[in-house]
Amino acid sequence: MRTILSDLDGVLVDSHASIMRAWRSWGALHGVEAQAIEGVQHGRPSGEVIAALAPQLDAGAESRAIDLLQAGDTDGVIALPGAHALFADRDPVAVVTSCTVPLATARLRAAGLPVPAVLVTPERLVRGKPDPEGYLLAARELGAAPGECVVLEDAPAGVDAGRAAGMHVVGITTTHAPGELDAHELAPSIAAWLRSRDGAQSGS
Repeated sequence: MRTILSDLDGVLVDSHASIMRAWRSWGALHGVEAQAIEGVQHGRPSGEVIAALAPQLDAGAESRAIDLLQAGDTDGVIALPGAHALFADRDPVAVVTSCTVPLATARLRAAGLPVPAVLVTPERLVRGKPDPEGYLLAARELGAAPGECVVLEDAPAGVDAGRAAGMHVVGITTTHAPGELDAHELAPSIAAWLRSRDGAQSGS
């Protein structure tokens, strides 16, 4: 058995439309250039993004406002290929995400996915990705050593966090080009990775 630690957005669910609607609305409200909003690299806590785009604002308060916008707008949030199969698999699964608990829960439920027993969110951490804190916490709570864990990530910061935790990282190429992900292996989706893994195990 291997312990699976998965990112949420871009790996388990497609929430891009909801994310961009919220950020565009926030950007228009605060006079942030549209080009800056479109160029935001997500996968980090929203407070960090806000601090970079509009340092004059209260990043904590604005982050909560954006997360509430997104949690209340799950239109178009769907499970990505292989997500349902991953939770039905024999291996334990935790979710490690830059979303807050309300936002992560809203997206999982909108996509028809279970809320896992181990859900690691920014409320529980001192440092977000690319720091390994979140992945190490998830492993401890599932009783697994880092070397027993597989991380599923779609963003460079998350891939770096998994590697820094000493875990095997699978880069899911839904949102970034393969060359941007310094992962141990790459797959276009969880479904493709599960097929490859199961095929390798059956042949061994």
